[in-house]
Amino acid sequence: MELANKINLLKNEIGKFVIGKDLEIELMAISLLFNGHILLESVPGTGKTMLAKCFASAIGGAFSRIQFTPDVLPSDVTGIQFFNPKIQEFELRSGPIMANIVLADEINRATPRTQSSLLEAMEERQVTIDGQTVVLDEPFMVIATQNPVESQQGTFPLPIAQMDRFFIKIKIEYPSIEEERRIMKLYRGEIVTDESRHVFSNSEILQLKTAVKGITISEDLEKFILQIVRKTRNHPYIELGVSPRGTLALMRASQGKAFLNGRSFVTPSDVLWVAPYVLSHRIFLSTEGFLSNSQEMIMDEILKSIEVPVETGVNG
Repeated sequence: MELANKINLLKNEIGKFVIGKDLEIELMAISLLFNGHILLESVPGTGKTMLAKCFASAIGGAFSRIQFTPDVLPSDVTGIQFFNPKIQEFELRSGPIMANIVLADEINRATPRTQSSLLEAMEERQVTIDGQTVVLDEPFMVIATQNPVESQQGTFPLPIAQMDRFFIKIKIEYPSIEEERRIMKLYRGEIVTDESRHVFSNSEILQLKTAVKGITISEDLEKFILQIVRKTRNHPYIELGVSPRGTLALMRASQGKAFLNGRSFVTPSDVLWVAPYVLSHRIFLSTEGFLSNSQEMIMDEILKSIEVPVETGVNG
């Protein structure tokens, strides 16, 4: 578990530049273990872009940023084939999607056609440009940001098929008073930080991804996960419940949480800790449910309604 312990180094490294984001960094690390994509939601100015940049730097990955607006085209994301008159041949001009960490900033301001251009890359880890398939380098993660749809004009809500492709959704809250005071000191230069450095090499990331697959999960916990998922499909306020992709995401995220905690097996607390971040954005509420509840409230109710398996401290 030596590599897993380096997650603390990752938190410390990013924490030099981004204040008060330990929870978000841990969830991002879990997503990295499974090539998962992340949706960050908050009002402007809460450090989403800085967080993505620092995460990319800490894992030694190439970073790119796409600022989505209604006039951004799919080719602006993936790239184009253009004719080079000097050599009289077509050449590939890669788009910003060709990076390890891609920040899709304000994704809900892009048109549905442009949003869908991310689907192939997120699901297949490849893009097709004028008939030519280009495989994306590993690791590859899309970190998308959006402002709350209900309070913004000129936005295009992400369809449920697109939401389902995000491994985890994180709502970033305003910092505490103490955290915001530290942010002020950091930008005044009163908090001195070292130069950014890489915490993981590519080979170490591959080792982490291999190791986390060995985290065991008992039959009782498999049944517990399936109970949670089934409840979302039969809830009176939920029109569309969690998909099988979401079931697998919950299992994997639970393995990731156990791995970061230095254990070789999943416990019920692991499942309960990751479930709100993995499942809430995957349920589609009915009109009645939407008027009186939020996705997070419904998920909290579901998790509290199911009997939790006894946590024995050993696998099985």
